[in-house]
Amino acid sequence: PGALALADVMVPEQEDGTLRWHMIEVKSSTSVKDYHRDDLALQAYIAKESGVSLSRVSLGHIDNTFVYPGGGNYRGLLHEADLTEEVASRVGEVVAWLEEAHEIAERTTEPQIEPGSQCYAPFTCGFCSYCIPEEEHPPEYPLTSFYHLGANKRESLEAKGYRDVRDVPDDQLSGVNLRIKEQTTKQEAYFDAEGAAADLAQHPGEARFLDFETIAFAVPIWFGTRPYQQIPFQFSLHHRDAGGAIHHFEFLDLSGDDPRRAMAESLIDHCGEKDPIFAYNAGFERRVIREVARDCPENADALETINRRIVDLLPIARNRYYHPSQHGSWSLKAVLPTISPDLTYGDLGEVQDGDLAQQAYQEAIYPETTQSRRDEIRKHLLDYCELDTLALVRLWEFFNK
Repeated sequence: PGALALADVMVPEQEDGTLRWHMIEVKSSTSVKDYHRDDLALQAYIAKESGVSLSRVSLGHIDNTFVYPGGGNYRGLLHEADLTEEVASRVGEVVAWLEEAHEIAERTTEPQIEPGSQCYAPFTCGFCSYCIPEEEHPPEYPLTSFYHLGANKRESLEAKGYRDVRDVPDDQLSGVNLRIKEQTTKQEAYFDAEGAAADLAQHPGEARFLDFETIAFAVPIWFGTRPYQQIPFQFSLHHRDAGGAIHHFEFLDLSGDDPRRAMAESLIDHCGEKDPIFAYNAGFERRVIREVARDCPENADALETINRRIVDLLPIARNRYYHPSQHGSWSLKAVLPTISPDLTYGDLGEVQDGDLAQQAYQEAIYPETTQSRRDEIRKHLLDYCELDTLALVRLWEFFNK
């Protein structure tokens, strides 16, 4: 058929003395996606046209209800979805895809198709840098600086000739995006100081500030854990006492053992018994604590008490503050430079974001990693997580002006 396909797994099967093959495409997702079905239909067609006799065609994906029983027993980790009949029914589609692909490949001129949302779904196309070259004079505040505008709305505005958030008419915007346009046009920060202080006044007492770093393995390595379960291996906790003094506590386990029980005990020791605990986008912290409480029942009551004390600073920031340099983002890394420019993630070492923290952790627990390298990683991880909660302290102090 003039096409190439690489199968993940081919299992030989004997049927009436005839060798046939069970083709299995393996995906790291937890369900079958539409593009998986297209992928498998194409692979199965190419295999059959190449003379490979297929008995079955399946897609294997992660079963996120699987709980690792230990001992290297991963039976049940993958769920096999039998798509044999479906791919057989789609031969006509596949033939049409290949014919179209060959026809386009044989052209001497490129097809004239405007870039759009299709360039990024289901994944970013490898030709984006070619088809969408950098503009010679890009807008200072592109439409991506709006908050959750949506691809369809953005493309509609771009089709009308709007490129900068300041160009978009007010009647095309509402809510927070209207505020983004107004403050960007004025080149001024919006800050409802009275409202922010009133929000925080609902949570009196000494303030604590919490941030976790977690790891989520597709293939769990610790007994009783599930695929993609967020396992906390580190936390940073700042405590601002009644006199305004700042104290810092931290936990980091690089032993490679399941860190949850030790983390829970350390967290309980340092959180005290009362007063609010502030986090940013706190749904994450609450979920992590809830899952650890479920898996460490001896600590469950204390952890659930801590969870009830957690207060989210993100809604306060989103409702009460915006600076044009945030470009529509209320991530902590976008807000922090506008209120406390002396704290910068760029001054950190190897670990400057959560993804890098996960990579560093995996390297640190790898058995072949040297102790000197592990000590180096430890410092990078501690510095990064400490900055996250120090940033929350600064944000809280700013909102309390």
